[in-house]
Amino acid sequence: MTILAIDTSNYPLGVALIEDNQVLGEYITNLKKNHSVRIMPAIQTLMKDCERVPAQLTKIVVSKGPGSYTGVRIGVTIAKTMAWSLKIPLVGISSLEIIAAGAGRYFDGYISPLFDARRGQVYTGLYEYQSGELTTVKDDRLVLSADWANSLKELKKPILFVGNDIPLHQAVIKDTLNSQAVFAAITEHNPRPSELALLGENKQGEDIHSFVPNYIRLAEAEAKWLEANGKILKG
Repeated sequence: MTILAIDTSNYPLGVALIEDNQVLGEYITNLKKNHSVRIMPAIQTLMKDCERVPAQLTKIVVSKGPGSYTGVRIGVTIAKTMAWSLKIPLVGISSLEIIAAGAGRYFDGYISPLFDARRGQVYTGLYEYQSGELTTVKDDRLVLSADWANSLKELKKPILFVGNDIPLHQAVIKDTLNSQAVFAAITEHNPRPSELALLGENKQGEDIHSFVPNYIRLAEAEAKWLEANGKILKG
């Protein structure tokens, strides 16, 4: 099985190839650059360097959000197009789950990956490794970081926080959780596309035509449009 993983859901751009229980190649950057321009050359370079061609791919795994609305759409669109044209399965994985998987594999406690969502809010969830498998303790959500920290305090277990946006919320988390909060090293904050591939390796393919990103919330412009047009339709 040869799996291509694609992640453009946030600033980090990542692609990876895994085959027969081996990571053939992996490419990651963490730059504020246009993913729509860079993702296809990154895939082409990876495939060329690993001496593989698209016809050899057997599955595509993509980060489906939450994260940057534009970034998520770019990755999902490319993954859907490639899976459809190659007639191979497509699997979507939570963007939060990817960084939880990479940073928390040997952590004895809960793992809380997070992305900043502005106005004191974060996209986050709670995960835990059980018998070597990453499991969901609390589903991905949009929540105020202060409220999230307060809810975790009741769990009475150490919590590993991971993600590039940790510095924006670290003071609030630390003030609430004190020594219960553990913060990952900077080398663990970027989502690893090889982890993404591994997470999707044994999952069943999804219907390509109905597959959609998981934004958790609508973009502000979309929400305003729906609110305005809803009033028109009702009125």
